[in-house]
Amino acid sequence: MYSRLLVTTDGSDLSAKALQAAIDLATAMRAELVVLHVVPLYPTSYFEGAIAYEHGEIARIERQWGEQGQALVDQAAAQADAAGVKARGVILRSDLVADSVIAAATKYECDLVVMASHGRRGIGRVLLGSETLHVLTHSTVPVLVLR
Repeated sequence: MYSRLLVTTDGSDLSAKALQAAIDLATAMRAELVVLHVVPLYPTSYFEGAIAYEHGEIARIERQWGEQGQALVDQAAAQADAAGVKARGVILRSDLVADSVIAAATKYECDLVVMASHGRRGIGRVLLGSETLHVLTHSTVPVLVLR
């Protein structure tokens, strides 16, 4: 039914559960897995709440975030490989997480997106928004949301 799944990871316990569920589903479907982590860009404007750093320091911070993200997807891909699932790790750099997930699902020709929901409710959801909800409502690829 599915031949390539995209699973997002941010290193949280919930995303680890989503990863395991995606590996299990990929095993059952004999599907490939694309593991995605979106690395945020360092905020550069005062209104984004950033402390004023020199350009070199910002580049160092973004490089560190990228290396941490790469370690996440490498570990996830290794976990999938150990389960017999062909996997690849993908890093995207963007402040638009949901749009990046949707774009990656299209680019890598995935036929299912697997994501964790952090389960925010009430005012917290309204104020913080939901990347998962945005993907769920804007993706043309089916989305499996796990809690």
